[in-house]
Amino acid sequence: MLPKQNTRSKSVMPGESSSSAGAGAPVPPAPGPAERPLKAGWLKRQQRSLVKNWQHRYFVLRGSTLTYHKDDRETTTQGVIQLRFSRVNELPTNSEEPGKFLFQIVPRSSRERERSPYVFMTSSQTDLEEWVRTLRRAIGTPTTGGTLFGKSLGDTVTYERRFGPQLVPILVQKCVEFIREHGLGEEGIFRLPGQDNSVRRFRDAFDAGERPSFPSDTDVHTVASLLKLYLRELPEPVVPWTWRNRSPSFPG
Repeated sequence: MLPKQNTRSKSVMPGESSSSAGAGAPVPPAPGPAERPLKAGWLKRQQRSLVKNWQHRYFVLRGSTLTYHKDDRETTTQGVIQLRFSRVNELPTNSEEPGKFLFQIVPRSSRERERSPYVFMTSSQTDLEEWVRTLRRAIGTPTTGGTLFGKSLGDTVTYERRFGPQLVPILVQKCVEFIREHGLGEEGIFRLPGQDNSVRRFRDAFDAGERPSFPSDTDVHTVASLLKLYLRELPEPVVPWTWRNRSPSFPG
C-alpha cells in the first residue's frame, strides 16, 4: 500500500496570505531576499474582519511588492501585497483617537473583495509620511495632474480639512512660514528665481499628496518660486475675476 500523501494546500487571495484550504490557488511570489529593500519597518495592520483587530508585523518593500513577517529576520513570509496599480492614501486624523497615524493601500481589482483597502498604523506622523512617500514612488504614482497644482482654492481647502482645520492650503502656509523666518531680509525675494530642480521636486511632492518640510538650508528664493508657481497655476486668481468685475475701483 502506498503511503498516504499530504495534499494540504493554501488558497491565497491576491495581495495577502490565508491559512484556509482552497483549490490550489498559487501564492504570489515574493521577491528574492538578495534584493535590497526600499523600506522596512514595523507597522500595525488592520485585519480584514468584522472585529477590527490590529496585527503588529514587520513590513519589507522590495520593488513594487510589500511583504510582512512576524519578526525582522524575515524567516517566514506571512503575506504578500502586490502594489502595482494600487493607490496609497493618507487617512485623516481622528480627534477622538489622537496618536493614530493611518494610511491605506487600495488595490486595483475588478473583484469587490480584493478592492477592500489595507489599513496601516504607524508610530508617528514622520514615519507615516515616509511610508506614504516611499510606497507612492515604488508604485510610480504620476506627479502630473496631481491633487494640488491647477486645482481651485475651494477644492483644495475642502480636501485638506480632512487633516485638520485649514484656512489656506498647506503649501501656502508652509511657504509663508519659511519666508517669514528666513527671507524677510533677503533682497528680491519674489523677483529672483529659485533652483529649478528643487522647485520641481517640492512641487511633485506636494502634488502627490505629501506634506514635505523645507530643510533650514533651503534657498529662500526656491520656496518663493514654489509659492509663485502655485498661485500662477490656480484656475482662478486669488482675487476672483467676478470680484474684479464688480469693483470699478480695483486697479487694472
